[in-house]
Amino acid sequence: MGLNTQQKNIAVFASGNGSNFEAIAGACERGELAARVALMVCDHPDAYVVQRAAHHGVQTFAFDPKNYNTKADYEAQILQLLDAQNIDLVCLAGYMRLISKVLLDQYEGRIINIHPSLLPAFKGAHAIEQAVDYGVKVFGVTVHFIDSTMDGGRIIAQRAFAYEGSDASEVERRIHEIEHKLYIDVIQQIITQK
Repeated sequence: MGLNTQQKNIAVFASGNGSNFEAIAGACERGELAARVALMVCDHPDAYVVQRAAHHGVQTFAFDPKNYNTKADYEAQILQLLDAQNIDLVCLAGYMRLISKVLLDQYEGRIINIHPSLLPAFKGAHAIEQAVDYGVKVFGVTVHFIDSTMDGGRIIAQRAFAYEGSDASEVERRIHEIEHKLYIDVIQQIITQK
């Protein structure tokens, strides 16, 4: 099957398990997204997402930030890889680093993130636990364009659900279920816009 000329090239940035990477890669392979995952970037070489990328035959750049003098140094290398793969859209999927000006300037309006809360509430790495501890009754997921702040930038889509319990693992399960559908819908919407 030849490469569709309408197909867009996506890069996914992840730091851990990679369930959203898996959802995106699978959607591309099933033809649910008019795109291909051309690059996976990971800041933890031993993360499970690296194995997932290998399984899907996706080029991977797995690096240890400690091996670089500055964030600008490793982001410059990432930028070269993005440009080499003609990346149309960068999808952050559990990437636990702020993106700096190096990437933001070159990919302005083309970097999105998915976050397991209804932003602007509960920013940061432990959003689900924070929401459960706070006792919220409505949880959710946000997809947004990024800016230089943590979980900042213009919101593209949100999906919420009511939950009266305090079981963080149940909240996380339901959030992943929503994320894997919502992110695909938003990516498809963005890549098909002219």
